[in-house]
Amino acid sequence: MDDIKIPEHLPDWIRDHVALYLKDGEAGHYWDAALGGGEGMLSTLLLFTTGRKSGKRSIIPLIYRPTGQGGYCVIASKGGAPSHPAWFLNLEANPGVQVQVANEKFDAVARVAEGAERKKLWQLMVEYYAPYTDYQAATRRQIPVVVLDPV
Repeated sequence: MDDIKIPEHLPDWIRDHVALYLKDGEAGHYWDAALGGGEGMLSTLLLFTTGRKSGKRSIIPLIYRPTGQGGYCVIASKGGAPSHPAWFLNLEANPGVQVQVANEKFDAVARVAEGAERKKLWQLMVEYYAPYTDYQAATRRQIPVVVLDPV
């Protein structure tokens, strides 16, 4: 995971979070949700994707919850924007990703949860970070619920 590009378009506070996380996974594992409209310190993971156009590896920190089935759940909300986030488009093109949770790094396969699984995981994530409800209300697209299954 040495050839990592922290996207330049990210706000400084997110870039700072990623830099801390890469330096010390335990210190970077939690994020102050007040910065994004939530409450408290929330667990985050680092998702490493391969650019669908550039072919370069990129990194994004995301709030997560364990699925209870050995995987991790993240939400492709983009704050309720009308389009999917670039990292989601990247994993649609190449679902093989790398993940870092605290100091644990592993390969995973990303997939979109559907049906009852999606409903259950969406509720789990909304209970953890309530602004997801507002994000869904702000857009016509169904916000994807992504499962990262370790391989």
